[in-house]
Amino acid sequence: MEQQNGKYKKNTAFVKLESHENHAGEVIASVYSALKERGYNPINQIVGYIMSGDPTYITNYKNARSTIAGVERDELLEEFVSFYLKNISEEK
Repeated sequence: MEQQNGKYKKNTAFVKLESHENHAGEVIASVYSALKERGYNPINQIVGYIMSGDPTYITNYKNARSTIAGVERDELLEEFVSFYLKNISEEK
């Protein structure tokens, strides 16, 4: 905290823990696998879930629906974007 005029001013910062990244990635992989095993198009189903928040896009098979519901949709999206950007930068 910074001190200003004898009072403390609180700074706000976004801190991302690496464990959340890994957890989101593991959840995505698990859900992807369950959707694929059930014959769904995993990409379409996961995108539908992230865009709408409707859990019925995700199968109950292997607890995929409850697993993905344990991760905030913005964290899932952040994991996808982060993974994509890391991979395209490695290609160059």
